[in-house]
Amino acid sequence: MAKRDYYEVLGVEKSADQEAIKKAYRKLAVKYHPDRNPGDKEAEEKFKEATEAYEVLSDEQKRPIYDQYGFAGLEGMGGGGAGGYSHAFHDFSDLFGGMGGGMGDIFESIFGGGFGGSSSRRGGPEAGASLRYDLNLSFKDAVYGTSTEIHFRHREKCEACNGSGAAAGASKKTCPTCNGVGQVRQGNGFFTIQQTCPTCRGKGTIIDHPCSSCRGTGLQEKNKQMSLKIPAGVDTGKRIIIRGQGDAGENGGPSGDLVIVLHVADHPNFQRQDNDLFCAIPVSMSQAALGCEVTITALDNKKLTIKIPEGTPNGKMLRIKGEGVPVSGSSRKGDLYVEVSVQIPTKLSSKQKDLLKQYMELENPTTEPKLVDLTK
Repeated sequence: MAKRDYYEVLGVEKSADQEAIKKAYRKLAVKYHPDRNPGDKEAEEKFKEATEAYEVLSDEQKRPIYDQYGFAGLEGMGGGGAGGYSHAFHDFSDLFGGMGGGMGDIFESIFGGGFGGSSSRRGGPEAGASLRYDLNLSFKDAVYGTSTEIHFRHREKCEACNGSGAAAGASKKTCPTCNGVGQVRQGNGFFTIQQTCPTCRGKGTIIDHPCSSCRGTGLQEKNKQMSLKIPAGVDTGKRIIIRGQGDAGENGGPSGDLVIVLHVADHPNFQRQDNDLFCAIPVSMSQAALGCEVTITALDNKKLTIKIPEGTPNGKMLRIKGEGVPVSGSSRKGDLYVEVSVQIPTKLSSKQKDLLKQYMELENPTTEPKLVDLTK
């Protein structure tokens, strides 16, 4: 199920500072606050969505986790759920001194719109929202690329009314309450309060007979299935942007984008650093001392024969060129580094012990304990 990116929800850049995030949330909170939109389920959902985004992006601990790992990183931290909603709602009260969403209109009339809303008509084309989709990949698929199917929900233009929001034979008319402005003013003496028009909800137009399929919105939420090709060499945090596959725009506006955020699983035997792969292979003491050849199965299932030189110490790194991660945009690959792990036996037979004792005597003919001078 696709979920909108928090930065997209608030309409800010990923580099936005806390003041910009707070200002963007304040504007949306005033616009969609339930007190100003009684009975409007869509406004309520947008208010909750903005509140959830603000709760994460205003948190110094949660924001960097979200930036690196997306929604998956927030699981179990209280982000993206009812707990986050109630916490951010408290912050909303702090923003306006507990005076409620209506005070935003007073500040708007005095300070020129700094607290949400706009005196201009809102009936023109509006771009659709961009959506975020978190995709989990196996380690191998991220290294070599893959093709997959994704399923998500987004808003499309209503087929019944072709996006107009009006039933057959009906049409949009100028709102008689605000005369198409989208907002109404009420004043008495010094103060003038400007509010969203309750009749048209700020659109400036009304529909006498709304479309029954979309209830006058012009949009319908539908399931979408899409084939997606993942290029070789991607890593966690990589974003793939598919233009025009987000929510459809209103009143003929352009559709938003679908942002695919990748999350790569760990592998039990391989690790990755940029375009190089790392693994470890076990060898016995005798193999390390005398040298040998070891055949391993690489990440791409290729059989690789590795020569262990005579006298190889524990932890030695052997480099195999061109067996690492493909380099994006070229035919080159990184390298594979194999760490030699010398295994010390813990259970020996009598014969093995005798042979090791003979070898030890050859190493150190004297029976006296060997003195090791650690001062040199």
